[in-house]
Amino acid sequence: MDLRRFYHGYIACLNQQNWDALGQYVAPEVRHNQRPLGLAGYRAMLIKDFQDIPDLRFVVETLVCEPPLIAARLAFNCTPSKQFLGLDINGRRLSFAENVFYQLQNDRIIAVQSVIDKAAIEQQISP
Repeated sequence: MDLRRFYHGYIACLNQQNWDALGQYVAPEVRHNQRPLGLAGYRAMLIKDFQDIPDLRFVVETLVCEPPLIAARLAFNCTPSKQFLGLDINGRRLSFAENVFYQLQNDRIIAVQSVIDKAAIEQQISP
């Protein structure tokens, strides 16, 4: 499998909010940060992200593929509508990054480990 092509397809699926195609990339028993969400829970999490951040767009900044792992640094420049990561954003535009590791099994994402640079966000909203 070409992991780079797979991952860019997955990111396109997210950015297009093509939730019917999400199962092509994500396993039914997917875990996110050790939480067993399953595909339905993972999909619900992503839908909520897009509801809370209407201009959300995933931009791949760095990508490393070493089967069965994918590591990426994703860049965001967006406007959360209310709260984000427990912080009152209230419509301010933010730039931040997410470092994320994916584990694949049977050509699907089975586990996601994600860390968002909350300090960068806090710095932007501090007086």
